[in-house]
Amino acid sequence: MFQHIKLNSLDDYFLTLSQRNGNNIFFYRINSYSDSIKEFLCRYYEESRKNGVIIDGRIPNADQNNLAYYYETMGDSFSMNKPFFIVSLKKWLPRMNDTQRIVVAEAVYNTLMHLAEQGKNENILKNAYIKFMCWFYYRFERIMGNLGGNNVPKILYCGTVNIYELMLISILSKAGCDVVLVQTDGDGGYLKADPNSALSFAYEGTGQAFPPDFSLKNMQQEIADKMHAERVFGQKPTYTIVTNSWARGDGLEDVIVPLDERGNGTDIYNIFYRINGVYSRADYVNELISFKSEIDSQKRNLVIVDVEISAPSYEELSAIKRGNYSNPQTAVAELSKNINVSDNGLQQLIRYEFAKLMIERSKESGMTINKFVNMCVCVLCWLKRWGNSLFDGWKKNDTACFVLFGCCKNENDSSFLSLLSKLPCDVLILNPNCQHKCVLNDVNLREFNYDSSLDINAFPEGVAMRAGTVAYHAERELDTLMYQDTGLYRNHQYSKASAIVLDTMFEEIEQLWNQELKYRPNFATENGEVRIPVFFSKISGVKDSNVKAYWQYVKRLITEDTVVINGYKKPPVNPHSPVRVEPNPIAQYAQSFLKNGVLQRNTIKTHSCYQYKILRNELQDYILDKLQLLIESRIIKGTFENGMEYAIISSVLNLSKDIVRRIQNFDFTKKNPKVIYINTGDSAISQNDAITLEFLSLSGFDVLFMIPTGYCNVENYYSMPIISEHQMGEYMYDLKMPDFSKISAGSRQPWHKKLFRRGV
Repeated sequence: MFQHIKLNSLDDYFLTLSQRNGNNIFFYRINSYSDSIKEFLCRYYEESRKNGVIIDGRIPNADQNNLAYYYETMGDSFSMNKPFFIVSLKKWLPRMNDTQRIVVAEAVYNTLMHLAEQGKNENILKNAYIKFMCWFYYRFERIMGNLGGNNVPKILYCGTVNIYELMLISILSKAGCDVVLVQTDGDGGYLKADPNSALSFAYEGTGQAFPPDFSLKNMQQEIADKMHAERVFGQKPTYTIVTNSWARGDGLEDVIVPLDERGNGTDIYNIFYRINGVYSRADYVNELISFKSEIDSQKRNLVIVDVEISAPSYEELSAIKRGNYSNPQTAVAELSKNINVSDNGLQQLIRYEFAKLMIERSKESGMTINKFVNMCVCVLCWLKRWGNSLFDGWKKNDTACFVLFGCCKNENDSSFLSLLSKLPCDVLILNPNCQHKCVLNDVNLREFNYDSSLDINAFPEGVAMRAGTVAYHAERELDTLMYQDTGLYRNHQYSKASAIVLDTMFEEIEQLWNQELKYRPNFATENGEVRIPVFFSKISGVKDSNVKAYWQYVKRLITEDTVVINGYKKPPVNPHSPVRVEPNPIAQYAQSFLKNGVLQRNTIKTHSCYQYKILRNELQDYILDKLQLLIESRIIKGTFENGMEYAIISSVLNLSKDIVRRIQNFDFTKKNPKVIYINTGDSAISQNDAITLEFLSLSGFDVLFMIPTGYCNVENYYSMPIISEHQMGEYMYDLKMPDFSKISAGSRQPWHKKLFRRGV
């Protein structure tokens, strides 16, 4: 029989029998995952597909038809001896030769003898024998005639093997099969069947836990994708791109290492670095000027892009030939034909790496075919934009240099730079301002982080730029010390916020109403965003029917930043409505502002009727973020059913000047703006007001409905119970809202004294 031996490396699995110095096979179980293990498994999978058996999960047992055929052919006889096994194998598996039958018979005999020594009776031994014979015929027949051959058959098993499966696989390994057990859940299940690891070895290579989505099916798909790419674009060129591993890790110094000093000359050596912050604010600008001078002196092609990679223009998009595609593979195959460079080898490399990268991107979560094609087209536009500057006159030992002086803002930018890093091109991201975050993630990217920042808006090469003075940077450092994780906040420190609605006691409304947000429960700042606790409450009825005290209560809630709406009156009578009362100029264009449930922000911002373009960019984005959230949440009844989403857009993009100014003045860490909506009659809230008040709540406003009638005249437009209601007393009707400037606020007794006061 064949002997299990230990391997020196996983590549030993692919040695022929004649290269192994004897009848030796490998039987290992793999319990961890790494790139090298994945590469091995892909190769082993292919070998098993050609000359072996692949098992994903379990070896199926023989069904009734299988067993019927076995008994019809072999009968019901059983004898616990080798000659019986040899004769049975000759009848059952006629394609095996005599040597193969003898080896398999001996392995079966030894396995059954081990069961007998454990006290198993003859009936159990017979059942195990029949199970093995059926598995040989129905699951492994294709390799039984190859046992002992120079091209060693392979078994690839993924899952947790049980005792009988392990016996069967052990028999085949002793008869001349290599075996790999892939155990995504670790070694625990296997050791129940083989506590002493007597039948196989555990592979000791370094790695981590298998990804949750790992399976042989997914691996097969990856192999198919790779083969598809190779069929479409040919084999990858013989030369190899070596990224970062050759360098010393000296940042800019590595980029200016002359190309002929980067390695042994057989491969192409490039850099893929991101440098956040600056080592020395005093020397940074001079270092960059020297860096560019050195690159120029080496006569290397250099492209520098300031701030961000700008979106392709209409002309650039029109220059990309494309069609309608049903799947990413077809799209990549056709779109890659837009890549044309003078050197055939370089063109082949770019097409190959483009295909490989984009097929990987196509598997990312949420990647629709339209989004994928748009990403491919953007990358191709940028290749055309800068390709000639980077690769003009390219020869094998040339390496260009692409510098992004800023950050990647989205996955399209990231994909483009990832592609460049796989080509004869150094890719350098310089992000001197640590406050700016780059979204690029790539396994080959090496990152350098410095604590100091420099506020500079362009690479220093004669263009208009900004650079802070020493005093300016000292102030920024002090600013960082004072306003990060200290509970202190500078004016308008944050540009993003999310609102959460507070459920409170009635008495807490007045107590918390005029407090700064940072003192309210559940306030927090994290990941550059503020969590704002807000009121979205309704007070029904009049306590003790005391109208005077009722209006005094409202008076106490009216702050300098409070809008009071008289819901009893209708526009244009109501001058305080948060929505403009004149004809809405947005309504006729609302449908063009939404596509597949997503706001078309560029269309909105460039439209002539868009009224918020005078606001700061981050504030415009904040308003549009909340508008998108309002639409997606479907809080307003009829959203995506009867065109209500267009009414939402019309209302939110047509806010009154007064409300827009309050949003602009809103500092997310201080006191928030407020709306008190009062309706003393039997009319319902208007659609515009209902939409706008919910939008303002999402934006961080406090919203309080004062409804002395107790009617449900504010809830009807909302699809869920989002209003926290407080029933305070008798319902009263047709009250006249006073002029609050002429009434006294009265006084209030602290709520805890009311709660705990004792009777006299």
